[in-house]
Amino acid sequence: MTAANLTARRAGPLRGVVRAPGDKSISHRALILGALASGLTEIEGLLEGDDVKRTAAAMAAFGAGVERLGEGKWRVEGRGGFSEAADVIDCGNAGTGVRLIMGAAAGFDMAATFTGDASLRGRPMNRVLKPLGEMGASWICRQGGRLPLTLRGGNLRRIAYTLPEPSAQVKSAVLLAGLHADGGAEVIEPEATRDHTERMLRGFGAEIEVREAGAGRHIVLPGGQTLRGTRIHVPGDPSSAAFPLVAALVTPGSEVTVQGMLLNPLRIGLLETLGDMGADISVTNVRDEGGETVADVTARHSELEGVEVPPERAPSMIDEYPILAVAAAFASGKTTMRGIGEMRVKESDRIALMAAGLAACGIGVEEEPEALTVVGAKRGNHLVAGGAGVTTHGDHRIAMSHLILGMAAEEPVTVDEPGMIATSFPGFVQMMRGLGAEIGEDLPATV
Repeated sequence: MTAANLTARRAGPLRGVVRAPGDKSISHRALILGALASGLTEIEGLLEGDDVKRTAAAMAAFGAGVERLGEGKWRVEGRGGFSEAADVIDCGNAGTGVRLIMGAAAGFDMAATFTGDASLRGRPMNRVLKPLGEMGASWICRQGGRLPLTLRGGNLRRIAYTLPEPSAQVKSAVLLAGLHADGGAEVIEPEATRDHTERMLRGFGAEIEVREAGAGRHIVLPGGQTLRGTRIHVPGDPSSAAFPLVAALVTPGSEVTVQGMLLNPLRIGLLETLGDMGADISVTNVRDEGGETVADVTARHSELEGVEVPPERAPSMIDEYPILAVAAAFASGKTTMRGIGEMRVKESDRIALMAAGLAACGIGVEEEPEALTVVGAKRGNHLVAGGAGVTTHGDHRIAMSHLILGMAAEEPVTVDEPGMIATSFPGFVQMMRGLGAEIGEDLPATV
């Protein structure tokens, strides 16, 4: 996609059955653990977005054999660890990728230099560097823990680390470093976060203990373990599936089914919230694939009501708040989202950008440091106005969320820098067009 801008306009009902791209979180972890393991790891359903491709290239740079066999089918030949890369590791826009890779690389006696695009270079890495430093790693970087960054690993010691804020990325970095630390690692999380790393470590043959502790958990990984290559089937990404599902909810007459969607209990916060809002959503064909629960999820146009989203739900849906804000724009009453300060340090300040974009489209918003309130426009037959050009700052979720808004608004909505959508959802535009959406570079004004 090379267009400078993309515009979505109101069209007919959205109908059809689609499959979401592979889960990005699981795709990153599959490649990294495959490279750390001994032997072959065969992956099906890998997300082939730019972020994951950067991780694949990084694993090859660290000495693993990485081969694409076909669409979504990859093979990783692990050497049991990382060897020093000959060049800088460029992670592009992949925040998850760089943080997890730094954790894995810290376990080896070598130096590795990491960089990324302008957005990633502006994102702080201190949350990951702090525990890695306590384990014995060292680094040189720009002020504020920003890339470019050179990390020196090896000779790590055990850590028992309490997460200061919910973060699956920090937890995973510590566990990956702990694989090659003297005595392993323990992570205490006061609030449970997505557990793909723990599940996948077991799949690669590791011993790992997870104990519930109130709303959180203790995760203990003994040291001195060897991972073995395995087979992985990557389920559909719920963060990506959210876009066609919400589009169906807000577009009259619509019914859309997303097949093979991940239903990990720590990733279903959006579905729970949409249910609280009165969404007509059904879940069928529930099954287990590779240790994860997946199902087919159908959404139908619904009259939504504003809600107060429980702040403790944030870790299970932090990437879905932008599209939830769009659903809230078409609801009756206010929807308040609290405990979402993490959104300000994603690819962009997502609270600020969603507030600005919604306001430009005629929606009432109230922005706070760690909260966003959306005043739904649904009053009788009144619709969301739309008719705005939205600045995305290169954030793929901001772009996709506002394009979904434009599909059901009175006037078209245009977003800039749409090429970044490919970082997480290659084929987004084609999928939505296949369901009946009108998205293009120069769409005519609504008649």
